[in-house]
Amino acid sequence: MIIRTSVAALAFALAVPTAALAEEAAPQAAAAKPTAADAEAFVAAAEKEGFDYTVSASRVFWINSTYLTDDTNALAAEVGAKGTEMQVRFALEAAKYKDVPGLSEETRRKLDKLRGGIVLPAPTTEGAAAELNTIATELQSIYGKGKGTLDGKPVSGSDIEAAMGDVRDPAKLKEMWVSWHDNVGAPMKDDYARMVEIANQGARELGFKNVGAMWRGQYDMSADEFAALTEKLWQQVKPLYDDLHCYTRTKLNEKYGDAVQPKTGPIRADLLGNMWAQEWGNIYDVVAPAGAGDIGYDVTELLKAKNYDPLKMVKGGEGFFSSLGFSPLPETFWQRSQFVKPQDREVVCHASAWDIDNKDDIRIKMCIKVNADDFTTIHHELGHNYYQRAYNKQDPLHLDGANDGFHEAIGDMVALSITPDYLVEIGLLDKAKVPGADKDLGLLLRQGMDKLAFLPFGLLVDRWRWGVFDGSIKPADYNDAWTALRLQYQGIVPPAERPADAFDPGAKYHIPGNTPYTRYFLARILQFQFYKAACDIAGWKGPLHRCSFYGNKEVGNRLNAMLEMGASKPWPDALEAFTGTREMDGTALVEYFAPLQTWLKEQNKGKQCGW
Repeated sequence: MIIRTSVAALAFALAVPTAALAEEAAPQAAAAKPTAADAEAFVAAAEKEGFDYTVSASRVFWINSTYLTDDTNALAAEVGAKGTEMQVRFALEAAKYKDVPGLSEETRRKLDKLRGGIVLPAPTTEGAAAELNTIATELQSIYGKGKGTLDGKPVSGSDIEAAMGDVRDPAKLKEMWVSWHDNVGAPMKDDYARMVEIANQGARELGFKNVGAMWRGQYDMSADEFAALTEKLWQQVKPLYDDLHCYTRTKLNEKYGDAVQPKTGPIRADLLGNMWAQEWGNIYDVVAPAGAGDIGYDVTELLKAKNYDPLKMVKGGEGFFSSLGFSPLPETFWQRSQFVKPQDREVVCHASAWDIDNKDDIRIKMCIKVNADDFTTIHHELGHNYYQRAYNKQDPLHLDGANDGFHEAIGDMVALSITPDYLVEIGLLDKAKVPGADKDLGLLLRQGMDKLAFLPFGLLVDRWRWGVFDGSIKPADYNDAWTALRLQYQGIVPPAERPADAFDPGAKYHIPGNTPYTRYFLARILQFQFYKAACDIAGWKGPLHRCSFYGNKEVGNRLNAMLEMGASKPWPDALEAFTGTREMDGTALVEYFAPLQTWLKEQNKGKQCGW
């Protein structure tokens, strides 16, 4: 999964200056009751100060991510500490205005965002912000420098991820899985527990029960209502996942035998082609049945046959957005982005999209390999960049997606349109080789191995963190609770007994990176809702999974109308602008995969499904 970094994200989900504003208030004003005019003046000044801070902060964080050293770590920690201290003071100030009568709806929304939009709030205790940021920076550095082993030899993060998708020897898969989780996750545990303690103190100072409640409160509804919404969406799509799990387990059992993968119960985590078993598309060759599973082409092979390199892959992604009527990417994008892993230094390879100055300095940071997964990821990343550009005329506090799931869904919606017809359009696939309808099950199974397989993982990461933040999961139980949730939601188990000091959550980037994760679950739902809306606008009449809206300017116009709203309105308003409905809903995803579900149920007859 991917993160984006923008001026808005840095200013109002990381740090916003407040000290000067507080100091400028006249002594008599401090004693007077605040007014709506005071609140508006405060918000306006906050937006300006926050915007100015983030331009330089963005550059520091970019350098740290693309040039990992002790010095850049120290600089990032220093800038982050300064920002967090300012942001907390700002949030405390914003809390004073939340009950002021006569506030406009816009001012109230901005105050709520200032008060509750902090990812890791530091308490006002002296030194707390510095300690919090030092820990957060160190956790990310441990991950960025982390290595597992294969055949006893050290393997870096991006390389071991790729190897997990290619290797089929269960002993080697187990070695990679165990070594990565032991080497990367375990060293973080004590620091992570301390970080949780500090951040929870900060959340309580802002009037929240804990950090998890604060995260859940950022969706134009209460924290409890949001938790209920995610559960409702999960129940809509869970039957699809259960059918896929049952079928996949059978195929793994056929390949590896009972000693490695039993016919019943959970699936061994390292056999699914992904370090975290979050997407299973890499083992499509294992599960594809003769006659029904062949999709007729391989995107990785097509890219290599057409001599695509990383730059040409990015150009291809840009071409999709250009076909919808969006302006070309700026020249600085090509000059300043990181497309491949440098040979001379450590970098954070985890893909991300950046908006440095909220004007036109947009970038991506990747370690691109010429394969189908990275081709899809490029489309995803560019979705962030085009979203950032579309709303760049909004007020600083509105420089963000309608909610964080929206930001993740845009590029994925476009990636769903990477159909055979689209591949023909861009010259990757010969028109004579476009698979017929008889190949649809293969296409859907390949998509489902990623899209459906991800759903429970997208939910459980924050379910675990919510428990950590509210104290129901104690530090001594961190790993056991993580393993239990993975069994409950995903139906998977580790390939080996985990030691008492294990911290397997830390082996997933978004845990040490402190990136809220429910956004990715929402994005999996929203991308299909957006995709169906785009196909309806384009007048598509065939099966939903065959639709490509490449080249449709009306789709581009309607999409841009939603994107340019940014976070200026509640997310149901933005959803309605593009889809015509105000409800997040999983039925488009169910419709997309309906033919696959019918087929899976046939394959699973007589099997003992569930775990």
